[in-house]
Amino acid sequence: MSTGPRKIVRPATGNHHLRVVTVRFVLIAALVAALLKLVQVQGFEAEALAAKAAAQRSTEIDIPATRGSIVDRRGVQLAFSVESRMLAFQPRMVRRDIDKFNKDNPEDRISFDERTEEIAKGMRELIGERAGETAMLEKLRRDTNYVMLIDEVEPAVARELQTRFPEIIADYRAEREYPGGNLAANIVGVANWRMDDPDPKKHNLHGLAGLEILRDDELSGTPGRQVVDTEEGSESLVIPYTKRDLQPAVDGSDLELTIDADLQYFLQRELADYVVRAKAKGGSAVILDARTGEVYALANDRTFDPTAPRYDLDAMGNPAVSNPFEPGSVNKVVTALCAIEDGIAEPDDVHQVDGRREVADRTVKDAWPHGVLPFTTTGIFAKSSNVGTLMLAEQCGEDRFADLLKRLGLGQRTGVGLPGESPGRVPPRGQWSGSTFGNLPIGQGLSMTVLQMAAMYQAVANDGVRMPPRIVSARITPEGKRIPEPKAEGVRVVGEQTARTVRDMFRAIVQDGDGLNDGTGTTAALSGYQISGKTGTGQQIDPETGGYSDSLYWITFAGILPADDPRFVVGIMLDRPDYYGSAVEGHSAAPLFHDVASFVAQRYHIPLSKKASPVVTLVAE
Repeated sequence: MSTGPRKIVRPATGNHHLRVVTVRFVLIAALVAALLKLVQVQGFEAEALAAKAAAQRSTEIDIPATRGSIVDRRGVQLAFSVESRMLAFQPRMVRRDIDKFNKDNPEDRISFDERTEEIAKGMRELIGERAGETAMLEKLRRDTNYVMLIDEVEPAVARELQTRFPEIIADYRAEREYPGGNLAANIVGVANWRMDDPDPKKHNLHGLAGLEILRDDELSGTPGRQVVDTEEGSESLVIPYTKRDLQPAVDGSDLELTIDADLQYFLQRELADYVVRAKAKGGSAVILDARTGEVYALANDRTFDPTAPRYDLDAMGNPAVSNPFEPGSVNKVVTALCAIEDGIAEPDDVHQVDGRREVADRTVKDAWPHGVLPFTTTGIFAKSSNVGTLMLAEQCGEDRFADLLKRLGLGQRTGVGLPGESPGRVPPRGQWSGSTFGNLPIGQGLSMTVLQMAAMYQAVANDGVRMPPRIVSARITPEGKRIPEPKAEGVRVVGEQTARTVRDMFRAIVQDGDGLNDGTGTTAALSGYQISGKTGTGQQIDPETGGYSDSLYWITFAGILPADDPRFVVGIMLDRPDYYGSAVEGHSAAPLFHDVASFVAQRYHIPLSKKASPVVTLVAE
C-alpha cells in the first residue's frame, strides 16, 4: 500500500473564467447605475427634491399685527385690542386616529365617546358657562371634518386645554375692547374679527362703523410672515431655532382724539335725559373749543353698546354730523354779523318793527303778536323778531348774505374727520325766488347739522375766524412718535371788532330784564359768567300737508362760554319735542345749555367773568 498524499479529484463545474467576468460585469453595471442615479438626484433633481423635503416639514406662519388703540385727549383708552384664541376640532380625523391606535394597540383601546366627553368636561372647567358640556359634546361628535368650538378664549386657558387635550386646535384671534361701553360709540364705532376676505392674510380685526372703519388702514397695521420647521404630522409643534425668512409685523397706529371722555360721558347722559323730559323724538349736541374748533364732546340721545352680542343698527349712525335740520332763529346770527360788519346798524339803534311783514307771496310774523314796537338792534335778536331780522337782512342784500353763509361753512362739509358727514343744504344763489330771502335769514329754507351750527358760533367766539372742527388730534406710531393731524386753515368770516360786537349783543338773549327787556333764553344764564347765545325754533314739514307744521319743531340753542373770554361753544338740537306741553324742556334747549356750561366751567376751572353782563334796552320806551 502506498503511504504518500492522496490526490483529490473534483468533478468539472464549468468555465471558471466566464463566471468571474459575469460577476464583475454585474458589479460594474450596478455601480454605474448607482452613479447615474446619484448624478440625477444631486445634479438635475437636487433643487426640486430639496424644495419637496422642505415643504414636507416647513410651515408658513402669520405674524398678526396688533390693532392700534383709540384714546381721548388725556390718554384714556376708548378702544384697544387683546389677544385671544378660537378653539376648533377635527372630529373625523380624530376618529381615524383613534381607530388606527386601537388597531395597533388592541389591549389599550381608546373610546372616541369617552375622549370627547373628557374634552367637553375639561372645557367646561376651564372656560366656564360659555362652554356648556352638552353644546360642546354635540360639536365634538359631529360627522364633519372641522368644527369651531368656541371663540374669544384667553391664550393661557387655550394653552392649558391643548396641554391636556392635544386634539384641540387653537387659532389666533384678537378682540376689541371698549371699556366705556357706549361711551363715544357713535364717534369711535366698532371693529370685530373678520374672515370675509378670501386672502387669509387679511383675516383680522376690521372696522364696521365710526372711526374704526374710516381709519381702518392706519389702525390695522400690516401682518408679518415667517417660515418654521414643524414636527412630522403637526403644524403647531415648531422645531426650535428653525424660524427664518422673517417679515416683521407692523402694528397699527393709535389715534388720539380731541374729545374729553368725562365731558363726553356727561353730555351723552344729560342729553338723553333731557330728550326724555322734553318728550322729543331725538336730539344731538356738541361742545367745541372756541379757539381751535376741536371737538370736546359730540353726542346723540341714542347710541349703541359695541360690547353687546348684537348691535342696535338703528343707533350706530351719528346724527350730529349726518342729519341736517332747519335751525330756526339760531341762524339770525348771519344777519347780525352782516348788519354790524357793513355798518347797517349799531347795537343801540332803534328800529320801528311791526309784528308782521309781507315778503313776496308770503306773510312773515313774529312769534308773539304785537303792533309797531321800537326795537333796538340788540333787541331784534334778543327778542328773536323775525320781522326785524328781515328788515336788516334786506339792507344787507342777498349777495352779501349768500357770501356770509359760505364763509360760515354752511352747505359744505366741515371735514371734522367722521364718516357720513352731511354738507347740509343752502339753495344755490341762482335759484333764489322772491320768498327765499324771506326764509333764510330766520333759519328756514336751509339746513345744517348741529356741528355746523356750533361752528358758526365758534367763528363769533374766535373774533371772526372760523376754524374747521376736527376730532382726531394725532396719530401715534408703534414706535411712539406722535404725528399731529394736518390742521385746516382758518376762514376769516368778519372783522375782529364785528365778532366782538355781535358776541356782546347776544349776551342779551339770556338777560332777565324788566318788562319787555328780557331775552328769549334767560334759563341759559350761568351765575358768575357772561353768556352769549341764541335760541331757535325751526318749523318742520307737515307730512300730511307738505307745508310748514304748527306743531312739529326743531328746538335749538347755540351758546358761548364765557362771552368776555370765550373758551367753549355749545350747540344743541332737539327733534320734535312736546312743544305745547307744560315742561320748559319741550320748547327750549336753554336749560340744557345751562347745565352743560356749569359742568364745563367746573371741569376746566374757568375763571369767573370780571363783571356781569350789562342789562341793555331791547325795546325802547
